[in-house]
Amino acid sequence: MAHQAEFDEKYDLMINLPVEKLVCRMAIPSIVTMMISAMYNMADTYFVGSLGTSATAGVGIVFSLMALIQAIGFFFGHGAGNYVSRRLGAQDLARASKMAATGFFSSLAFGVLLAAAGLMNLDSLARFLGATETIMPFARDYLKFILVGSPWVATSLMMNNLLRFQGSAFYGMIGMASGAVINIVLDPVLIFGLGMGVAGASLATMISQFAAFCLLFRGCAKKGNVRIRLRNFSLLPYYYREIVRGGAPSLIRQGIAAVAVVCLNRLAGAYGDAAIAAISIVQRVVMFANAALIGFGQGFQPVCGFNYGAKRYDRVKRAFWFCVKVSTAWLLLMSLAGIVFAPGVIAIFRGDDAEVISIGVLSLRLNCAAFPLMGWVIMNNMMLQTIGKAIPASVLALSRQGLFLLPALFALTPMFGLLGLQSSQLVADVATFILAVPLGLTALREMK
Repeated sequence: MAHQAEFDEKYDLMINLPVEKLVCRMAIPSIVTMMISAMYNMADTYFVGSLGTSATAGVGIVFSLMALIQAIGFFFGHGAGNYVSRRLGAQDLARASKMAATGFFSSLAFGVLLAAAGLMNLDSLARFLGATETIMPFARDYLKFILVGSPWVATSLMMNNLLRFQGSAFYGMIGMASGAVINIVLDPVLIFGLGMGVAGASLATMISQFAAFCLLFRGCAKKGNVRIRLRNFSLLPYYYREIVRGGAPSLIRQGIAAVAVVCLNRLAGAYGDAAIAAISIVQRVVMFANAALIGFGQGFQPVCGFNYGAKRYDRVKRAFWFCVKVSTAWLLLMSLAGIVFAPGVIAIFRGDDAEVISIGVLSLRLNCAAFPLMGWVIMNNMMLQTIGKAIPASVLALSRQGLFLLPALFALTPMFGLLGLQSSQLVADVATFILAVPLGLTALREMK
């Protein structure tokens, strides 16, 4: 365990450095991590795109399973990380150490269970995710290695968030970014060099995520961080209640996102493989556009958690408003860029398929239209979750993809066909913003 003096030094930094400077300092490693991770997701889509529309669609439908794996990692990472951040702010190192170990070994165990269940039901899982007969061979090939790697994918995400909530995002950046770079390098080697096709893209992801797992585990042992030790693992209900309290919003958000993607793919299947491929490409592009924002917000979370635990509510609120202003300006820029350059962006992935480009361009433009509203939504969700407001955070996490997107999909698609499918996310985003306004303002008023 790191010396108490190292934690005292970090505590002093987190509650005394001006919050604007502190947020930016915490955010830079997270932004780099998110951008590179988003690039590796796009790299998979780019390289697989040369194998055909059905191959692109096959990788796209597995995106929902990957969202579920991420949900496990974020659940334990945010649940444990939020608690650890508050305990460090209160200078309670003993409980922080127990929570770190409990979150780590629990996420690893859940990843193993998911892998075993998926591998035993591979074809059924692919069909459930939305695979058609032409997509099935590609989906099966991609699923295999993704499932094998799911224990360390989930646990890597857990450790990345644990490090980030301690104010050690740099070590998380090294682990996650290294894994992403390895993935980008391995993709063409395995897909084309060894002739593995879609299975090569999946194997590249598995290998790269294992490398990230090893580097992140090493990062947790660096000075000033809460080390992960088996002897600190606890099955006490207290720690799992705290994990649920801090991680439920992430589980709900990611879990419902996985459900929404499955529904989106199954509804898009009625319009052919080109529609599934186009929707898949748009999802990856939107993820890339949001990556910097998410990374910036992740810089806010440890600042929020430490200062909330130290009862420095003035600093929490100041940091929040700073993040809302910066994120809204960034998203306005991304919105305009996405609307103007949509044809060129979609063509990068499937330039030889006019139908994919046509569907993808309109989908991307409609998604971009609501971008500027998401700064308020995302920062409020991060604040509510970090300060332990589990119910409003969970409601807000559920709203975008669950309360609003799913009903919009099933209401607008029968009425307007493919256009209804494409515009559902825009409708859901506007409704989520309207809900987020009173939830956020209420929490801010309570911090006195």
